[in-house]
Amino acid sequence: MADLETPQAVPCSERKLGVHEHFMRVAMREAELAETAGEVPTGCVIVERPEDGTLTADARIIGRGHNETEGRGNPTSHAEMLAIAEACAARGDFRLTDTVLYVTKEPCAMCAGAIVLARIPVVVYGVSDPHRGGQSVFGILDSEALIHRAEIIGGVCGDECRVRLQAFFRARRRQGQE
Repeated sequence: MADLETPQAVPCSERKLGVHEHFMRVAMREAELAETAGEVPTGCVIVERPEDGTLTADARIIGRGHNETEGRGNPTSHAEMLAIAEACAARGDFRLTDTVLYVTKEPCAMCAGAIVLARIPVVVYGVSDPHRGGQSVFGILDSEALIHRAEIIGGVCGDECRVRLQAFFRARRRQGQE
């Protein structure tokens, strides 16, 4: 995981906690749940954005998830996919047009595709994945070839997200599980 990059990262502990950092911290707690279960520590939350577009820390979380691929025996059980499913169920609609998705690691191609199909307009992630990322590698989230595009904000709490992922994979390599 040494390849993970954090664009313009500033540790959350070194600045006033803003709304994006607040919700990234919630996603990081989801990542902790994944790690405790032996899963890749990735967490995600989806937040409703008010009609006026002003997002505050008391915005309602309508979906949350953490990686569960091993536990469910399902390669699609990524944090983002589970959070999207929960948010769609909460809404009774697959269109999540007035939401913001927070995830600790840049979405993969599968998750980026689901984000586009769900019409999520803003994606905030902690650490990018320049070798497998749905945006870094494939440009899915803002592709002009697709009918929907998302605004992308990377590097939020990126150092903390990267350290957690690197420690997880370092421990796995030591155990011979990679």
